[in-house]
Amino acid sequence: MTLLRIENLAVSYRTRAGLVPAVQDVSLDVGEGEVVAVVGESGSGKSTTAHAAIGLLPRGGRIDSGAISFGNRDLTSLSPKQWRTVRGREIALVPQDPAVSLNPVHRIGDQVAEVLRIHGLADRRAASLQAVELLERAGVPEPELRAKQYPHQLSGGLRQRVLIAAALAGRPKLIIADEPTSALDVTVQRRILDHLTSLAAESGTAILLITHDLGVAADRASRIVVLSRGEVAEEGKTAEIVSAPSQPYTQQLLAAAPSMTSTLRPAAPAAEPLVTVRDLAKTFDGGIRAVDGISFDIPRGQTLALVGESGSGKSTTARMLLRLETPSAGAIEFDGQDITSLGGNELRRLRRRMQIVYQNPYASLNPKFSIEDVIAEPLRAFGLPRTRVPELLEQVALPASVARRKPAELSGGQRQRVAIARALALRPDLVVCDEPVSALDVSVQAQILRLLAELQSELGLSYLFISHDLAVVRQLADQVGVLRAGTMVELGPAAQVLHEPKADYTKELLAAIPGRSVQEVG
Repeated sequence: MTLLRIENLAVSYRTRAGLVPAVQDVSLDVGEGEVVAVVGESGSGKSTTAHAAIGLLPRGGRIDSGAISFGNRDLTSLSPKQWRTVRGREIALVPQDPAVSLNPVHRIGDQVAEVLRIHGLADRRAASLQAVELLERAGVPEPELRAKQYPHQLSGGLRQRVLIAAALAGRPKLIIADEPTSALDVTVQRRILDHLTSLAAESGTAILLITHDLGVAADRASRIVVLSRGEVAEEGKTAEIVSAPSQPYTQQLLAAAPSMTSTLRPAAPAAEPLVTVRDLAKTFDGGIRAVDGISFDIPRGQTLALVGESGSGKSTTARMLLRLETPSAGAIEFDGQDITSLGGNELRRLRRRMQIVYQNPYASLNPKFSIEDVIAEPLRAFGLPRTRVPELLEQVALPASVARRKPAELSGGQRQRVAIARALALRPDLVVCDEPVSALDVSVQAQILRLLAELQSELGLSYLFISHDLAVVRQLADQVGVLRAGTMVELGPAAQVLHEPKADYTKELLAAIPGRSVQEVG
């Protein structure tokens, strides 16, 4: 029986420039107990469709035409008061970003219990007890303790489980999960999705899964709806979409998915190390041992990838290498020079040879600067002329006209190209890439990875590449180091570590990669 039906939906947003269409003609059904995935790139209309279905379009958004029904009920004609009886009780939402979605000044247990109280499912005392049970069902360890904590005291994975607990509290018939795991490590992602789908199956709850990751969709959904530019490009059973897509757009998405069986550059010959790290350790205040005696080399012109879950020590290691953190123990050599305790002008001179590309292109660029100013910033800091800006834009395949624009006027992929251009401005020898493509759609991700490979070949760059995505790592890495709780559990050539792993933890990471069938197609 059909639970949710969307027919010929059209949605637009009112802007200063007038109405901008976001969804133009979308139709889809979700049956009772069914898992349906809606996939597509940013701007395809995925989230707009989901938010229209639950009556949560942002300010300026409006439904222009079409119909949305839930059972026999027309959702497009509900008043705000009527929506309060539907939202959370009949249809629940698991949003993308738990850091934004949870109230930072309310305890976790109170936020889950609130759903029960709003819908009259429990009084205050009973709601508090049931909130702990819901947290336990959602896989939150020590639920009684966590219920008394605040969102900032929980990891991203635990916060996402709290949102799942809140979504399940009203015993809804449908859960809309909007990119519920896009910012999480693969092992955490797998556990979250396992819990969500198993709990939904127990209660017969249907799921509308919004994702840009075809691998996640292939693993979890019985049917896939592919959106492109606000319209349905293709729809069908998951096995058919993955194995034999009929539309060019779907074929492009599949082709862009990073594969564990191919790389963007051939195996590099042996080379002298540019960076040598020995017994590196970092202990923070309170005795927290973030990095615990790790050693590795980064050869000239090659890529070392560090992989592992959040909290494994990847970013702390990178910050010590860049001398943004001071090591507690161990030694770092750069081009034969011990830089472990370097300071003053010597450290400043070193920084010209080491640059970083951050994870989030939205946050790493000054929104008030023009693109020319963004790229010229490191040049200005070292008293160098701005004349290299056009050359740098050309290197990252951006038109010269971009120089006059602001970051907000560019797409995510363009912004990341700008970040790469800025990192190259001082002609560094080493570039640290800290999750540089995790916030990007799969096709844009593929473009940035190809660009990084081309720049490495052209300029002889060495990369320290940090990622939790092993399929992405396979595209660029010559060597792979696997970190867990600050220790190096495995280190070796990429082909060996990723295809013949020795450590159980590495095997666990590889087993958690979503959509292996999609990667084989890609």
